[in-house]
Amino acid sequence: MNQDALAYDAALRIVLEHSSALPTQACPLAACLDRVLAAPIVSEAALPPFDNSAMDGFALRGDATVPAGTELAIEGEQAAGDGIACARDGAWEIMTGARIPDGLDRVIPVEQVERSATGARIKLLADVGPGQNVRSAGSDVAHGETVLAAGTLLRAQQLALLAALGVAEVPVAARPRVAVVCTGRELVDDPAQALSPGQIRNSNGPFLAARLPLAGADVVHQETVGDDAAAFAAALRRGLDAGANVIVTSGAVSMGRYDFVPQALERRGARTLFHKVAIRPGKPLLFARLPGNVLLFGLPGNPIAVAVGLRFFVEPALRVMLGMPRERPCRVPLLRAYEKKPRLRFFLKSRLHIDAQGRLAVEVLDGQESYRIRPLAHANAWAAIPADVDALPAGAMVDVHGPGHLEFPLPCRSDA
Repeated sequence: MNQDALAYDAALRIVLEHSSALPTQACPLAACLDRVLAAPIVSEAALPPFDNSAMDGFALRGDATVPAGTELAIEGEQAAGDGIACARDGAWEIMTGARIPDGLDRVIPVEQVERSATGARIKLLADVGPGQNVRSAGSDVAHGETVLAAGTLLRAQQLALLAALGVAEVPVAARPRVAVVCTGRELVDDPAQALSPGQIRNSNGPFLAARLPLAGADVVHQETVGDDAAAFAAALRRGLDAGANVIVTSGAVSMGRYDFVPQALERRGARTLFHKVAIRPGKPLLFARLPGNVLLFGLPGNPIAVAVGLRFFVEPALRVMLGMPRERPCRVPLLRAYEKKPRLRFFLKSRLHIDAQGRLAVEVLDGQESYRIRPLAHANAWAAIPADVDALPAGAMVDVHGPGHLEFPLPCRSDA
């Protein structure tokens, strides 16, 4: 390891220090899916808003348990959607979700009563205690209760809660705006174009364009340029003109003849904060800040180096911009023993398994070289092995991350 290669933790700390939360926006509830709350939500209502029946049956009252065998006259009927009703005595036929008439405090299921021949009276076939089969007002959410914390990712279940509480709009973090620039004269974007000798198809551009929205960002510009500093500078300018506050590039950051990105950034007035991290894959990774506090991540060109750079450098910055807390990995045992070179932190294409007994384990997949895309397509997680470790036995606990910072790894059946 060269002395100028930063340890991963030190490099990540620099990224986080130079990332800042984006402004807050008011967002209608219908447009809030996959947005991040910028402030806590305090309920202005109780849920349920009134005492209601948990089932079809008869509402009644009593000082203690009303015993089986009790006979009562049917005084009224209450269906879902009916308003306030006041009960004097007897029993009220009631439907699931209907408001409990004032003065009544319990419900017996319709299956536990016997109706008289005239249909005007019922006989209880079971004891009925206070509060039985009643959903109390505020039993789900109390008025004034904080129901969602700032930094919460709004999925369908959170939107259901907000809709039930009558919330019309919520404050959310603005989505980071990202420009993607791929470099390399060998790259071909058009899948219909025949490859000339020495050319390859661009997989980094489609990968970044697909993954960034899953990480909470909007891709506002995407472009591929050859190994030309002037073309690269023009692409940066177009990304900035599109309003990007983050730029992600791939390729041209190593030490080769055509690795022009560091010099192009210097001419642009950028401040390079680090260049080279003690990781594999992706060691030549570059992080810079452009004028206007635009962050630039220069990722090496190999596909898995791009995937690692995005997952473990760009996405932590996006979390800060979105106002989310720092991500915490899971600790999972290794399925099989693993050996690696020391002094580099490894990020490994992995697969999380669950066996027939419900035991979790993470498998490090074959084909960890940074050019191999196929194992990435079969991975459902990343395993991280610290720099100071060179060998781990089967069963050793390792950090496991999902495919993206907003995605928890879903285990596969190991016996499937």
